[in-house]
Amino acid sequence: MPHYSGPLLTRPTAEAMLAARDAGTREWAGSLDLGRSNGVALLGTDTWQWKDCSYPYPHKLKERTIYYWDGDEFASVSRFSGSLIKLVPTEWGAPTFEIDGIKMLPTAKESPVADARRKVALVEPRGKVLLDTCGGLGYFAACCLETGVARICSFEKNPDVLWLRTLNPWSPDPDDPASGGRLELTHADVVSAIAQIEDASVDALLHDPPRFGIAGELYSQAFYDQLARVLRRGGRLFHYTGSPNKLTSDRDVPREVAKRLEKAGFKAQLALDGVLAIRR
Repeated sequence: MPHYSGPLLTRPTAEAMLAARDAGTREWAGSLDLGRSNGVALLGTDTWQWKDCSYPYPHKLKERTIYYWDGDEFASVSRFSGSLIKLVPTEWGAPTFEIDGIKMLPTAKESPVADARRKVALVEPRGKVLLDTCGGLGYFAACCLETGVARICSFEKNPDVLWLRTLNPWSPDPDDPASGGRLELTHADVVSAIAQIEDASVDALLHDPPRFGIAGELYSQAFYDQLARVLRRGGRLFHYTGSPNKLTSDRDVPREVAKRLEKAGFKAQLALDGVLAIRR
């Protein structure tokens, strides 16, 4: 799907624009793409103009919500199809997303892009062919592209997440000339799709699955065996785990993951909020 190029509004942005209009200012300078760039909106009494298009002032907007122009009105960037999935603004510009109110990316201490950049650095993607198992908003892919990855194959199972990516200016577009044809984004479940990937055809791996309780198959020994099969010897894997249930039970998911990866043929160690492993 093509990426959206219209304005994105949050409550603070809309309020700032309305305050400028009410103060008699004819122009408002700021970002209408979640901090990716800055521009100028021309303010009229009932409408405002940006990039040669006119829009009505929005009705009252909700906190923690991003709005896009759907052709008729400013609608929230959210969908419900079994689960409520929603793009959520952050103080860093780059948004996170939620599924049924559960935040999918860490944003408390830094931008989700900065967080992704630290994790991507662990697998040293420059010049490599990389497998991104659970693409999400594409921040891993974006960081790989900026650090000179040769090619990245990314899978995303959820069609609503793929829709969020078309509205998020921080998500890389495979068709953007800036990507240089290096990003291949596939709508598929990597659990089954990985069987079609050739042995030892991948130089590095990034695995950022949903939490264990939602997608236990992505933490299984069978899947880790597949990761070991497609990754060349000496190749690096970063597996995000977080620390689920650590405070409320005796379960230590990162160490469980490390043990399974060792059994699959990796040398594993805890790193950041996950596990870094090297194919033996």
